[in-house]
This record gives sequence, structure tokens and C-alpha cells, in this order.
Amino acid sequence: MTPKRVVDLTGAALLLLVLAPLLLTAAAAVAVTSPGPVLLRRERVGLGGRTFTMLTFRTGHPGAVTPVGRALRRHFLDHLPQLLNVVRGEMSLVGPHPLPPDALPAGLGPERARLAVRPGMTGLWQVGGRSELPWEEMTVLDLHYVEQHWLGLDLAILARTVPVAIAGRSVVHAAPAAPVRVA
Repeated sequence: MTPKRVVDLTGAALLLLVLAPLLLTAAAAVAVTSPGPVLLRRERVGLGGRTFTMLTFRTGHPGAVTPVGRALRRHFLDHLPQLLNVVRGEMSLVGPHPLPPDALPAGLGPERARLAVRPGMTGLWQVGGRSELPWEEMTVLDLHYVEQHWLGLDLAILARTVPVAIAGRSVVHAAPAAPVRVA
């Protein structure tokens, strides 16, 4: 087992344990405030091009985001069920943005390099602009991560994710110009 997988498995298991009350509260709030399933299952492409079912809390109903859903999305809480994807080995705590199969370009283009690592719950795309980023910038951040990933970068991204989640917004809007190394 690689050090990254040990961190992923340990971190996800600890987070599931510590955040269990929050997860149960969020699930109950989703269930009580609007009809439908509590969890959404979305097909995504993972390591090596294998598809998997990514889990998220449902944040709306047809045509609208619910108030509970808006709060969950603002603080990234809708992504917490993905901790189960991390435990199952389908995702990592940190990695490229998980894409649906139809969003991945065909062929051997540079964007397919993202398949060399597991997609992540967070990444440079999340702490660097999130949904405000155009597709091209998200791709640049993902490819930068794939080229430069190492455990120290993962830990730095995780540390930056916490204030971003608490603030409910991204705080940085560009990829680092050069890889960040800790001596």
C-alpha cells in the first residue's frame, strides 16, 4: 500500500468517524426538507479509466436548489459521502476533479493524463476557484496536480481546503507557477 493510500484510508476513516453526527444531521435535513433520495449516485471516471459511482448528498429537486442544499454546497458538505468512495479506493482525498464519462475527451490527448491518478474529493481546482473556474483553467490545475503530485502537496491542499470550506468560497485563483516542495 502506498503512503498516499494509507493517508487516504486513514484520513477518510477518521473523518467518517469524527463527522458522523454532521453526516447524519445533513442526511436528515435533506430527507426532511424535500422529497427524493438523500444520496445521489453519479457515474464518474477514475484511475485507469474505470468508471465508478460517486456519492453526494442531494442538494435540490428538479429545477431548484433547496435552502439546505445551498448550505451543503456552499461549505462543500455535499461532498462528504465521497469519503465512502475514498475508503473503497475509487477516489482519493486529493486529486483531479472527478469527471463524468461524457466529459472526458476521446483519444490520447493531454487531458487523459488525469486517469493516471485517482480523482479527488478536493484538489487544486477546489482551492483555486471551484465552479467559478472555466473548464480550461480547471483542466490546467488538474494536469498540474497530476504532474506534480506528492504527499506534501496533498497535505498542503488538504490544509487549504479547510478554510475554503468554512468560508464557503475559494481563496486562490491560479495554479502555482512552480511545484511547491517542502525540504
